[in-house]
Amino acid sequence: MIHYEHFTLNNGLEVYVHEDHNTPMAAVNILYNVGSRDEDEQKTGFAHLFEHLMFGGSKHIPTYDEPLQKVGGENNAFTSPDITNYYITLPAVNIETAFWLESDRMMSLSFDPKVLDVQQKVVIEEFKQRYLNQPYGDIWLKLRPLAYQKHPYRWATIGKEISHIEEATMDDVKHFFYKYYLPNNAVLVVAGNVTVQQVKELCKKWFEPIPAGEKYKRNLPKEEQQTEARILETSAKVPLNSIYKAYHTAGRFDEGFHNADLLSDILGRSKSSRLYNKLVKERSMFNNISAYVTASLDPGLLMIQGNLNQGVKLEDANAAIEELVQEITENRVEESELQKVKNQSESTLAFAEVELLNRAMNLAFAANAGNADWCNQDADKIRAITAESIQSTAREVLRKDNCSTMYYRSEN
Repeated sequence: MIHYEHFTLNNGLEVYVHEDHNTPMAAVNILYNVGSRDEDEQKTGFAHLFEHLMFGGSKHIPTYDEPLQKVGGENNAFTSPDITNYYITLPAVNIETAFWLESDRMMSLSFDPKVLDVQQKVVIEEFKQRYLNQPYGDIWLKLRPLAYQKHPYRWATIGKEISHIEEATMDDVKHFFYKYYLPNNAVLVVAGNVTVQQVKELCKKWFEPIPAGEKYKRNLPKEEQQTEARILETSAKVPLNSIYKAYHTAGRFDEGFHNADLLSDILGRSKSSRLYNKLVKERSMFNNISAYVTASLDPGLLMIQGNLNQGVKLEDANAAIEELVQEITENRVEESELQKVKNQSESTLAFAEVELLNRAMNLAFAANAGNADWCNQDADKIRAITAESIQSTAREVLRKDNCSTMYYRSEN
């Protein structure tokens, strides 16, 4: 259970405080309500580029890491299709350093052309190394536009193409910053050995003077229901043939998400899952295979993916997967199998909450999604799932006409 108190600053910044006096540490997490889904289709990759730019110096602080390291702190960030998240962990006695750093770059970046040039090159190199020059690296560049026809989830957080980053101008950067990097478009979570009163005073000193901007109102195109199976064939110099199957399913905080999550666990979470047992151990068709959900805020995907053993045809592998999928739609899972994945899922939740930073992040994610209390409801929702609801979800989600399949052939 993540206990918290909440208040809102005059500029619209939502602040949540999670007190934990059993640790000498503090975590300061700032979530900006902008991800790659919010980008212009002709200027993609900006949310991720900004994650890099935010470490390039702000109005009064030329280097971000140095003052943090001096007080024993660490920091990092990540971008997703839904959000951009920045976090600092440091000894709680030095927490004001985190407020100073984060408030200065929320107020204004340095907008140094040299920083933009450097970070553009860094992101372009990342695009090449991780997505273009790495085996299977381009999977999501190809699979997303197959599964999504209208919603901006159809491009990856790195962007659709390198040219969008190469051609980014300082005017583009400033426009993006002043549209999304606003106190009234962010959630601040402070967790650890702090008090609510202490956080209120620090927020009033460091964040409240930052003026609010025009509130961002998200209005994204909705993905229409898929009504026919889609298949894409591609090839590259990769070690093994691979298959990827994407089924549309509920968003992270939508009704039905936990059913889909446990369904994916039954199919392919571990080496005791159905797909692994049948297709790796028994039939030796796959070298590895797994299933999971993308857990995006808007309707996401239930994924099944695996690398085939040499000599196995992709069409035969696909037929074997669909045979197992049909089995779980036609027959209710045994209570023992369902209880096993429930236990696994609850254990994952419990272990995650051991880490102070994870608690801070989970609170920020839920608050940004619409209800901070959601961070404490997952376990109850998991316990409420029945064999009947799993089968109902399987029938709804695991339909052939709801599936996009990519055959990835090895050219070796």
